[in-house]
Amino acid sequence: MSYQSPISPGISWYEATAGERPAYPALDGETRADVAIIGGGFTGLSAAAHLAQRGVDVVLIEGARFGDGASGRNGGQMGTGQRLWPEELEAELGLTRAKALFDLAEEAKAHLLDFTRTHGIDVDFTPGQLSVVHKKRYLDEYRRHADLMRERFDYPHISVMDARETAERLGSTRYHGGIRDAGTGHVHPMKLVIGTARVAAQAGARLHENTKALGIEATGGKVRIRTARGTITADKALVAVNAYGGELEPESAAHVMPISSFIGATVPLGDHSPVLPGRESVDDSRFVVRYFRRTPTGELLFGGREVYTSAAPNDLAASMQRQIAEVYPALKDVEITHAWGGSVGITMPRKPFVREVMPGVISAGGYSGHGVMLANFVGKLYAETVAGNRDRLKLFEELKVPAFPGGRRFRAPLMFLAMSWYALRDRI
Repeated sequence: MSYQSPISPGISWYEATAGERPAYPALDGETRADVAIIGGGFTGLSAAAHLAQRGVDVVLIEGARFGDGASGRNGGQMGTGQRLWPEELEAELGLTRAKALFDLAEEAKAHLLDFTRTHGIDVDFTPGQLSVVHKKRYLDEYRRHADLMRERFDYPHISVMDARETAERLGSTRYHGGIRDAGTGHVHPMKLVIGTARVAAQAGARLHENTKALGIEATGGKVRIRTARGTITADKALVAVNAYGGELEPESAAHVMPISSFIGATVPLGDHSPVLPGRESVDDSRFVVRYFRRTPTGELLFGGREVYTSAAPNDLAASMQRQIAEVYPALKDVEITHAWGGSVGITMPRKPFVREVMPGVISAGGYSGHGVMLANFVGKLYAETVAGNRDRLKLFEELKVPAFPGGRRFRAPLMFLAMSWYALRDRI
């Protein structure tokens, strides 16, 4: 095995297989732009690409390298809809708003695939997703969900799987049933990051890596961003730092909390392996969800360990291997070639946090594990907003997203207690 520390960014299977990863210079000196973007993940790079294509003068800074955050090392699953099921949003917001949010997410899915095709970004898209049930008592809920998706949200791509079909598609008898979504799939996230950065740069966006924002203020109708070696002055700004904002902007910090999530990659399992013969991605019904998939070259990528403190887990590879063996006992001795992880941003209600946090400054993040398509699309919607159409971004801005209780000092311990309870509930 050859991998670095599992705490972000680490060396992931994605980084090892993404091909050429161009470097962008650090910002040195003072500069001016129409729009400044802080954060070089999906949201920021997508916004930069779409703004530059509209002729907007945009400068983007990233504290590390593009893809070092969650955008370059996540599970790669696109999903369907928002992080919450549509019927959960309908219960809170009513059918009209829930349907509008669902339709927006479906457009986000289509946009991501269209964007990659248009710009020649090969993200290894593979269709299909299985959502599987680890406790029999959840089966009825999943069946009702499949019915509602067809009947109320005009989504015909979901079918119910019984235990036999689930076992055949998974190559495991660990789960009791579930649903199959033929209308979505999974991608190589680092290739998407690299490709989006290329599109942005070619369109004229000025991109800077290894340029950490040290402060931001909005006065006199201008936004000023301070870095270690320079200053950016802009008319507007987008804060797209997600889990890595620290103390940069207090309102975002109060609403978006970083948690650590980890993935292990195995050696290629071979074409005749019974594991996921259809190459669908998988998520399960645990609150502390497990998610896994086969790559086009046959490796199993398995994610499932979440940590709600800043401490690094001991022997991450062994920990991921144990979780793999729970689902696939025959793989109990499989070689783990890469193990990695880092922070992802979540919100209390698992809805995106999109707000104007100071005059001319919009912050976006907290996708809560659903950011592969949503984060990219929010970047596009931000570009629409700068062009004068804020109606679609408003659908996210109007979501109720309370701050975490306890403030920055106590929210992590409180979250640890809550998540420990849910992890225990997953097991009983």
